[in-house]
Amino acid sequence: MFKVQIQPKWTLHAADGRPLPPKLIDLLLGVHATGSLAAACRDLDLSYRYAWGLLQSSRALFGTPLLRMTRGRGARLTALGERLVWAEQRIAARLAPTLDSLASEVEVELQRALTAQAAPQRLHAAHGFAVETLRRFLDEAGTPVDLKYRSPGEALSALRGGDCDLAGVHLPIGEFEREILALYADRIDPVNDRVLHLATRRIGLVVAAGNPKRIRVLADLLREDVRFIHRQPGSGARLLLERMLARQGHSIRDVRGCGIDELTHAAVAAYVASGMADAGFGLETPARRYGLDFVPVASEHYFFLVRADSLASPGLAEMLAILRSERFRYELGQLPGYDADRCGTVQDLYEAFATARAVFG
Repeated sequence: MFKVQIQPKWTLHAADGRPLPPKLIDLLLGVHATGSLAAACRDLDLSYRYAWGLLQSSRALFGTPLLRMTRGRGARLTALGERLVWAEQRIAARLAPTLDSLASEVEVELQRALTAQAAPQRLHAAHGFAVETLRRFLDEAGTPVDLKYRSPGEALSALRGGDCDLAGVHLPIGEFEREILALYADRIDPVNDRVLHLATRRIGLVVAAGNPKRIRVLADLLREDVRFIHRQPGSGARLLLERMLARQGHSIRDVRGCGIDELTHAAVAAYVASGMADAGFGLETPARRYGLDFVPVASEHYFFLVRADSLASPGLAEMLAILRSERFRYELGQLPGYDADRCGTVQDLYEAFATARAVFG
């Protein structure tokens, strides 16, 4: 089975056309992670002399240093060095789901051209860290999957139209479950669909390290001194935030945005970490990975909706075996904010969600 990897790549040119020196961004990322130029050189297998030459070349290019060495304290990035690091991380966070989906499509086409293997399971799901983990386990097992990242509404439309076998959906636990479930009711068959549980996860306010703006409740997002990075309309996180604010008598239109909408939880966290926003609404996992603070607001069920008659298919049986394995459940539980207690459990809508009868009758 062939694996396709597509990596985002960007470059920066000075006014005279000179580009950033090769390996410079990797070196800055290493220093940011370790606080040491020597450690970054070891991790990248670069000589200290070569790395120092890169930094001197970049200083000539920008007219200002990207790194400051402090006796006894290692290395520290300057403001410009930090901006370059966050630019790299924002680019990767924003493009990764699109590139992963494209890589999956290319893999499927290559597999079809080279073998007579049965068509892979088609998975349409909102981007998340549990799905990333599942994709990695499927790759390790040599189990092909045609993965496309979609909003929950788009994934359910694909399931109803026969364009996917599993639709990834997330619903808030508690008072907003019924309201969000009702939004998707026209794309759910409560008799013939089944819920395949993946995880529960915490969602909340992603804020700068130390929470300098003291953002603790949703109403704080309406303050004039708070810059907020939005998710795109139609995303599950955006739908939930809109309804939470409305329940408190507020409108999301009153939240001071940054002029763009991000497509993933990781991109929201990267935007906050770059200092371009004070807060976002997203998952705990990327907040912790970027060294940010996190204020929990709600928990969600993340699950796949599948047709009952597809549960016995060989491809889905392989996926179920992975979901129910001790190793997968352990790794899923190690993600900050995730709980794998019901991972691999199959239920009908009425068993899975207490509000289903109120929605479907």
